[in-house]
Amino acid sequence: MRVLGIDPGLRSTGWGIVDVEGSKLRHVANGQCQTVAGALSGRLLSLFDGLSAVIVQYQPSHAAVEQTFVNRDGAGTLKLGQARGIAVLVPAKFGLEVGEYAPNAVKKAVVGVGHADKKQVEHMVMLQLPGIKLAGPDATDALAIAICHAHHIQANSHFQAALKRANG
Repeated sequence: MRVLGIDPGLRSTGWGIVDVEGSKLRHVANGQCQTVAGALSGRLLSLFDGLSAVIVQYQPSHAAVEQTFVNRDGAGTLKLGQARGIAVLVPAKFGLEVGEYAPNAVKKAVVGVGHADKKQVEHMVMLQLPGIKLAGPDATDALAIAICHAHHIQANSHFQAALKRANG
């Protein structure tokens, strides 16, 4: 199973890919799709093209995106929501179901506590994927999202198998 995690952002959308074999995680790649200042439509198109290229190159089987939190800046939240729309749309365009996780759920899955800071998340990502070079904070968050989704898929798989055994 190959999992793509996406941390949406209008200036920088992070992405990270892990392979999952049993309980083992292996880093495949990570990066950031950067946009330049300009018209919103052009920036969104840049994110669309960048994420599409990642999916074509790495062929993930699963995808997950971090949910957007609402902050005090309504206009900023709306723009981030549009970037998040691209982050959900691109994997769907390639036939992938997209898991969605709140930031606290990602932190809890990776660090063990829902209010971990960025340094703690980075440390735990590096522990779980030894020897990786992180492309930046957005890529680190994307890898954390991929790890979170991998754990949820595995837990659900174990649950379904237990149900099947129980129902004979």
